[in-house]
Amino acid sequence: MSDTRPNVSVLSLVNQKGGCGKTTTAVNLAGALAARGETVLLVDLDPQAHATMALGCALEDEPSVAEVLLDEATILETIQPAPGGIDLLPADPRLGEFEEVSERLLNPEQRLARALAGLGERYRWVIVDCPPRADGVLCANALFASTTALLIVETGAFALQGALQALRVFDQTAERQGYRPPVKVVGTLFDRRTKFARELLVAMHGRFGDDMFDTVIRTSVRLREAPAVGLPIHELAPTSRAAADFDSLVEEVLAQLAPKTKTAPPQAATESPVDAERAEGPARSTRRART
Repeated sequence: MSDTRPNVSVLSLVNQKGGCGKTTTAVNLAGALAARGETVLLVDLDPQAHATMALGCALEDEPSVAEVLLDEATILETIQPAPGGIDLLPADPRLGEFEEVSERLLNPEQRLARALAGLGERYRWVIVDCPPRADGVLCANALFASTTALLIVETGAFALQGALQALRVFDQTAERQGYRPPVKVVGTLFDRRTKFARELLVAMHGRFGDDMFDTVIRTSVRLREAPAVGLPIHELAPTSRAAADFDSLVEEVLAQLAPKTKTAPPQAATESPVDAERAEGPARSTRRART
């Protein structure tokens, strides 16, 4: 099993429901990492392909992550460049076919991990945007490949209950697979103007403790605009409040989840398209949303 695990930091963003800001967080976390000169691959593992569309990418005859999981294409021929220095493993509705045939495959939940194995020479980070359900074979693939699972929890009604339900699903999946990645929690869609959101954020920190990042992603018009123009927030509005939130989140991710050792410099033939020497990135911030 250890031979199957990727030699790169893999962060899978998960929840048991849609509308929690999961794809927005995945796309903009990848963008914020790339803005720091980090090499990052964003994997769209959702048949709805929202992360792919959020970066302005549309597939015609090109292969997608579905073909990679079905061994019909290699991962290197499927990866596409995307705005903001992100590399993208795109999705399209064909990904639903993998869910349909997975029961006839041997160890279907290990397919993504095998595809990512060996990418440590190209990328330091892989960000996986999972479908809005934690109990399917696609999410099982993400969890098996992950070095850390990021549980995305909106600061809204019933969000905490949904997060706890997702954790129970994780435990069931882990028991079947014999592997459970550590879990970190990210709060999203936070509106500090409402008493309910502030109280829920306190409750979330009380429930998850050190497993929850200090940074919370605030509601933002800019974040809603970014997918419409196919750009991560650091390309659309690098000095915005939303970009500052993701800068703050990236600081925590780098401090807590970065690989223990640096990967070797890539060979010329496999050099990442992300420019590690960007002359100037967006403004950095260590601000936290406080109750």
